[in-house]
Order: sequence, then C-alpha cells, then structure tokens
Amino acid sequence: MQTRLDRLRAVLERRFQPTLLEIEDQSARHAGHAGARGEGETHYAVLLVSPLFQGQSRVARSRSVHEILDAEFKSGLHALALTLRTPDEQEASARKG
Repeated sequence: MQTRLDRLRAVLERRFQPTLLEIEDQSARHAGHAGARGEGETHYAVLLVSPLFQGQSRVARSRSVHEILDAEFKSGLHALALTLRTPDEQEASARKG
C-alpha cells in the first residue's frame, strides 16, 4: 500500500515534471493542532521546481498544485507548505545562499 508521501510524489512528478522535488512529512510537528490526526500524514512541506511554472503567478502555481492534490485533501491531507519555483528562480535562490 502506498503512503501519502508516495502518492504525492507520483502525482506531482507526473503533472509538473520537476527538475527538483522535495517532500517532507511534517505531521509530527503539528500533533494536537487543527487537522492533525494520530496516524499522521496530514502536514507536508513541498519544494517543487518546474519549468511549467514559467509565467505563472504564485497564486496560479499554488492553485494548480492544490487542484491536482484534491483527492488527497479529501482523504485527510490538511496542510501544505509550498515553495514553487521555476528552475531560474531556484538557481537565483541557491546563489543567494
């Protein structure tokens, strides 16, 4: 049986063809908070770098990720901390250190 992390990775890779994808399950940090469940898999941080974000606003990028993960939200995903960049933006961020 796939974990939510596996499903997130598969869906995001298929849809956005990222040059970089990092997903961190942060559910344990949110124990006792709204939306947290004892079994976890509710809160994630995602760094997604994709050329498909070129020309899109931050809001449009976020909406596209939320739309593609709708089934996960309906099945218990509560929160995503999203960092969504183009490859050029990621390179500039790396240079800043």
